[in-house]
Amino acid sequence: MEPNLRARVRAGDPDAFGLLFDEHARAVYNLGFRLTANWSAAEEVVSVTFLEAWRLRHRVDSQGESLRPWLLGIAVNVSRNQARASRRHHAALSRLPPLPLVPDFAEELVERLDDATQLREVGTAFTALSRGEREVIALCVWSELDYATAAQILGVPVGTVRSRLSRARSRLRKLVLARREPVSGHEQVLGDRATAVRPIPEELDDRR
Repeated sequence: MEPNLRARVRAGDPDAFGLLFDEHARAVYNLGFRLTANWSAAEEVVSVTFLEAWRLRHRVDSQGESLRPWLLGIAVNVSRNQARASRRHHAALSRLPPLPLVPDFAEELVERLDDATQLREVGTAFTALSRGEREVIALCVWSELDYATAAQILGVPVGTVRSRLSRARSRLRKLVLARREPVSGHEQVLGDRATAVRPIPEELDDRR
């Protein structure tokens, strides 16, 4: 019998990792972007996540279901490390003398900046949440993981995931509504490389 994907990943089969990437890279990217609110940072999260998955392949049980939760757990840790490195970098830059301003003449970026401005409105509210609140929103709401899987990824009890998610939904709704007037009962939410409009209650309500 041909080995399953888990067994092949554990054995270090490059083709199996190719299949794993094709199947789950988008989910890892989406989670990375929602935790970092930055396109290039999300792309780095994808790269580092799959490098870490290769390094940690011996931990994969040869029996089980989808490896998506395992990859998302790695992505959460990668995002945390990236955030710490970014804070250290900004702290170091803040100690340097300011550079002279250079005007930006890249007119071709105007349309992309318009889109980024819309995403930033919600992204600013999202980043006002605590790290734990951001992670449960990203895992349980946007990545659609159940409480138990999210709890395993974050290393906390299921009850903690429930309470964090309830608190995060409430705070995020208030922050978003405070920054923007609702448009026909809808509000902008972070998504893939395009904007998405969803009703606020459905986006933030617990569907589990």
